[in-house]
Amino acid sequence: MNIIGTENILSLPLTDLVLLANEARRSGVGNHIEICGIINAKSGACGEDCKFCAQSAHYSARIHEYPLKDKEEIIAAAGTAEGNGAARFGIVTSGKRLMREEVKVIAGAIKGIRKKTGVLPCASLGALDEESFGMLKDAGLSRYHHNIETSERFYPAIVSTHDHSERVSTVRTAKKMGFEVCSGGIFGMGETWQDRLDMALLLKELEVDSVPLNFLVPIKGTPLEDASGISPLDAVRVVALFRVMLADKTIKVVAGRETVLKDFQGLMYTAGANGMMVGGYLTVAGRSPKEDHVLIGEIQRLWSEE
Repeated sequence: MNIIGTENILSLPLTDLVLLANEARRSGVGNHIEICGIINAKSGACGEDCKFCAQSAHYSARIHEYPLKDKEEIIAAAGTAEGNGAARFGIVTSGKRLMREEVKVIAGAIKGIRKKTGVLPCASLGALDEESFGMLKDAGLSRYHHNIETSERFYPAIVSTHDHSERVSTVRTAKKMGFEVCSGGIFGMGETWQDRLDMALLLKELEVDSVPLNFLVPIKGTPLEDASGISPLDAVRVVALFRVMLADKTIKVVAGRETVLKDFQGLMYTAGANGMMVGGYLTVAGRSPKEDHVLIGEIQRLWSEE
């Protein structure tokens, strides 16, 4: 890393780290803000036991469960996301992986999105094999999303049904197949700052293209429903840390930004973020796209004065 050695980054005062992060953002990715939207295309009944997730069948969170939506509904949701100002649209499904027939439905939706909208389709469909990746690539998918969630050390504390190495392997397979990769994780689950730094270092090693930063929203019925989460200033520090470590990547602040950052949402851009999700998340509602676009406009005016 060119700006500061990793041995010192965790001890920097927040104001110094934010200044470094803003400079890294300005030189690494400029003033562009990437906006994306998603659809929860298949919800609930997941056999994995990720402690933060309301969609796990192991827990009693009250969510709307349903099988894979048809391709026309997915295409229509992409059009809505485009109307909300999104440049990218993610198709997200619950479960460890999809059956081949489900992958075919997603591939058909991707073709339709390419034909009928101006958004770029992305997908988060679990641990796919090379054949499934090939079907999606042929359909026009260019970016795959698969979070590593946290550090390898901390991962067994939040998931027991699969290993961290499986998540890393899926990222590597997607890269091997020629996809851009979007991969990040969740903060406020009880991990340490060293875990957060180790996660950033791994994402740098994996050469991912986009990094979504989620902040835990404790959901009733999950094992983390009483977790204290992360403070607003620590959330800002996370954003700055990842920007300094991944200077030329898209850094998106995603789930939890409204509830955790509160009045500090604008500061996430000064701290290095250059992307957000609009229109809500998987099982948690966001704020209105109109409010987000007001914020984006203010930030871009601020950046133009730098």
